Amino acid sequence: MLKQKNSIWLFSALILLLVLSACGQKAASSNATETTNTTVTTSTESSTNSTSASDGDTTTDAEGETFTYQSDAGEVEVPVNPKRIVDLTAFSTGYFVALDAPVVGALSGAINNKYIKDQLASEGTTDLGEQPTAEQLVSLKPDLIIAYTGTEGLDKLSQIAPVVQLQYGKRNFKDLMLEMGKLTNREAEAKDWITQWEAKINELKPKVLAAVGDRTVSILNPYSKGLYVFGHNYGRGGEILYGEFGLKAPKRAQAEAIDSGTGWASISMEVLPEYAGDIIFTSPWSGDTSDSQIVYDNALWKNLSAVKDSNVFQLDPTSDTYNDPVSLEGQLKFISDSLLSVK
Repeated sequence: MLKQKNSIWLFSALILLLVLSACGQKAASSNATETTNTTVTTSTESSTNSTSASDGDTTTDAEGETFTYQSDAGEVEVPVNPKRIVDLTAFSTGYFVALDAPVVGALSGAINNKYIKDQLASEGTTDLGEQPTAEQLVSLKPDLIIAYTGTEGLDKLSQIAPVVQLQYGKRNFKDLMLEMGKLTNREAEAKDWITQWEAKINELKPKVLAAVGDRTVSILNPYSKGLYVFGHNYGRGGEILYGEFGLKAPKRAQAEAIDSGTGWASISMEVLPEYAGDIIFTSPWSGDTSDSQIVYDNALWKNLSAVKDSNVFQLDPTSDTYNDPVSLEGQLKFISDSLLSVK
């Protein structure tokens, strides 16, 4: 229910790709459209000549070099220098922005992420909505598609371009940055970003720890049935608060959302005080249309020490859910400024 796989929509549109090689009819459904007499090709069709590289088999064809990349769902032949990437995960798009790798299509969530929207707009990245059609994907002529493991219709996607599958949450953001650098032939740039990031953390961390002291920190999102308590690996600043700065959550939140490895827990309003830290980062839950004021106006919320001390900081529900490098850079400033201002 909670897992943030924006790309796990039913790929009924892509299943219709089977008719691309058939007669010249047009078919339509509520989720997809199709073009006729279309030949789907990729820019990485292998020739019979291949050589072995240190990180996989490399093949050369008229379009350029390819190599065998080990995705989270097995090996896949991809371009050495992809030039037309379509990202169907939303949460990976910022990695390509950070690496200056060309993204020609992305989901609306990524397009509207305030931390990367300007860069995507300047590149002319197409907004694919939340349920891209087969026609949209084919028209972009991608040479690489990124999707989450477990997404339906992946076999049909591979008829358009090589598909690299990622498992959400398998790697922390630094490890995933290195993987995306390897995938796009930008390993040096990925390592440089990590070096610069760690330098920023090393500068800020002593100041933050001095300001926060032994106080606990919570990330709380009201939703229709109560609240979500977030941990170290689900965005919303968790990677910075608990990972980089090493701050602690209240005992129950620490055990259930962080030490458990799940990254989140769902709680009822009645037990809120047991999960609320001395400092709270919060925002409405973007996954439903519930009214967050039902929680914020509740006496239990108003009587929390963080609320009384004005140590509650509002996250952006549309953009702070992301934990890619560019989004984290934006969150770092807000989070560090907030923590340095605690009373």
